[in-house]
Amino acid sequence: MPLRLIFMGTPDFAVPTLRELHAHGHEIVAVYTRAAKPAGRGMKLQPTPVEQAARELGLPVLTPSTLKTPEAEATFRAHNADAAVVVAYGMILPENILNAVPRGCFNLHASLLPRWRGAAPIQRAILTGDACSGAMVMKMDVGLDTGDVAMMDRLPITDAMTAQDLHDALAPRGADLMVRAMAALEQGRLELTPQDEAGATYAAKIGKAEAKIDWTKPAREVLRHIHGLSPFPGAWFEVEIDGAPVRIKVLRCELAKGAGDPGSLLDDHLTIACGDGAIRLLQIQRAGKQPMAAPDFLRGTPLAPPLRVV
Repeated sequence: MPLRLIFMGTPDFAVPTLRELHAHGHEIVAVYTRAAKPAGRGMKLQPTPVEQAARELGLPVLTPSTLKTPEAEATFRAHNADAAVVVAYGMILPENILNAVPRGCFNLHASLLPRWRGAAPIQRAILTGDACSGAMVMKMDVGLDTGDVAMMDRLPITDAMTAQDLHDALAPRGADLMVRAMAALEQGRLELTPQDEAGATYAAKIGKAEAKIDWTKPAREVLRHIHGLSPFPGAWFEVEIDGAPVRIKVLRCELAKGAGDPGSLLDDHLTIACGDGAIRLLQIQRAGKQPMAAPDFLRGTPLAPPLRVV
């Protein structure tokens, strides 16, 4: 028999999992997501990607501001669900909610737990230079991403991969993983393995202070820094254009040949020297402008040696 599921998620990363569970015949009895927020020029209320997908599928949507009240628990229990699936919901589930469904709450997490528990696992994996990331299905407990692991899928991280690339690759993989986990749960054969606490690391939220590029670091570290923060918040540098400092975000780059003082332009193709080696900028975004390929930027704003960036 298909499971009766509560789905809890908010951003676009969670949408493939919702759609796949629905497509595989599970009964989604309620979709929990964050409340709509004002966005855009008109500041109109913008429902979350999960709410939009849920309404397209004809599923009931709830947007509680808290799950800690007796009323919230009563509503949650009244769905009579077998289990809950949680994907980037953005709200902590208290213990009484975790215990409110008989087969438990299962979270899709975008890392190879116990590495990178917390808010920014995709970005931290790239920033730190990890060779591999992945997705895991975990049975939730009261800790922060500390529950027993049910299934995982590994994915290599290449130097060309940005945080957006990794996000986009893991979302469908994670959806497939959760579908398989719920099928195993339905059949009573889902196996759980405790995490090894010795390998635990924490993926703290990305702070704005981390975004400025440090050109004194080796080229591969600079590249991973840029790609780990792309597209948001975006690693940046400043350069003087027409006598005024201009902030430029770098969204994509590649390793390049060359050497020089850190921050110096080595040619007229946006190759910039690092502490060891160099990188070439491929996609950038000037403050207040749309992202563009480096050649398009250079046609309007030619930059060449001996210019330096900071």
